[in-house]
Amino acid sequence: MAYLPRMKYRRFGRTELQMPVISCGGMRYQFKWQDVAPNDVPRENQQNVEAIIRRAMELGIHHIETARGYGSSEMQLGNILPTLPRERIIVQTKVPPHEKPRDFLKTFEQSLKYLRLEYVDLLALHGVNHRQFLEWSLKKNGCLAAARRLQRDGFVRHVGFSTHATTDIILEGINSGEFDYVNVHWYFVNNLNWPAIQAARQRDLGVFIISPNDKGGKLYSPPKKLVDLCAPLTPMQFNDLYCLARSEVHTLSCGAARPGDFDEHIQALDHYDRMAGTIAPIEKRLRDEMEKALGADWCQRWFEGLPQYADVPGQINLLEILRLWTYAKSLDLVEWGKMRYNLLGQGDHWFPGENAAKARSDDLRAALEKSPFAERVPAILREAHELLRDAPHKRLSQS
Repeated sequence: MAYLPRMKYRRFGRTELQMPVISCGGMRYQFKWQDVAPNDVPRENQQNVEAIIRRAMELGIHHIETARGYGSSEMQLGNILPTLPRERIIVQTKVPPHEKPRDFLKTFEQSLKYLRLEYVDLLALHGVNHRQFLEWSLKKNGCLAAARRLQRDGFVRHVGFSTHATTDIILEGINSGEFDYVNVHWYFVNNLNWPAIQAARQRDLGVFIISPNDKGGKLYSPPKKLVDLCAPLTPMQFNDLYCLARSEVHTLSCGAARPGDFDEHIQALDHYDRMAGTIAPIEKRLRDEMEKALGADWCQRWFEGLPQYADVPGQINLLEILRLWTYAKSLDLVEWGKMRYNLLGQGDHWFPGENAAKARSDDLRAALEKSPFAERVPAILREAHELLRDAPHKRLSQS
């Protein structure tokens, strides 16, 4: 295809696909989070979906990403994707692991039927968020083996996995050597998965960053403090360039709800050839402000020695709570922190572990013994709960 000069492209690991650095994510434009009859989709909603896809293509964003779990997204895409030149688009869908591979295959068949395509370029095992799903994926004659059969039969070109798991589980998936790419969370407000990004690079996996705009700080509605610190860029543009300044990262998901949602990201690419120099003074301001508010030692080491939630009494998600508090407290990212904090205990395996409501110093003593801040953490947990607690939230797909 004739690439527009403003869009940039990266080799998507061993898939050898030329991936636009901004992808068109498919979880915000659909009519419903459940399957619906085609006739139930309002005309204006379908027109908006098609306008988003056309705008993406105009901008050189030819990677279109969706999932079986995104309700009517696949079915609505099926009304426009077959009208596009197939060789010009990269289509990804995602199907969750099943205990029985035949159920996985049946679900994929429904995805392909909705998309009205003969094949998808990328198939991800969706939501490999805990070891049981990883086991269902990797076991002999499991879901990954089923996906590879689909690949051999021409229905899938490359197989990866998407994950919201803890870093240790993500590393197990990557280091299995069985996948071609990974969809993973990593951005300025979440550096915990960097070892997984590095491992993906070592094994030449494609790296797709999930939701840098929403999960990465609710950057479409940033607090004034963050806006001021990121100037002359917007917080969203800074986060884009912060991620893309690492060659290990290949593409960022933009979950567009309207055609104009791509514009801010495209403007960020004006700085693409001088990313390091553009973001360096902004990153320094952000980190200086964080250290001023919390101390350099905390900012550099807060995560050291903390166990994963499964190894904490009451499954309190210490890493997640302290991460949210760190950025909410120092950069005024309180509304983002509330959005994430109040999913704890409500988001199933997509957002596991519990909040700090029942945290007790005596119960946590053993869990904190390797933390350099063991004496401070109980009080911070109480402060985090007071700062961030709100009505329990539901994931978008449960809303």
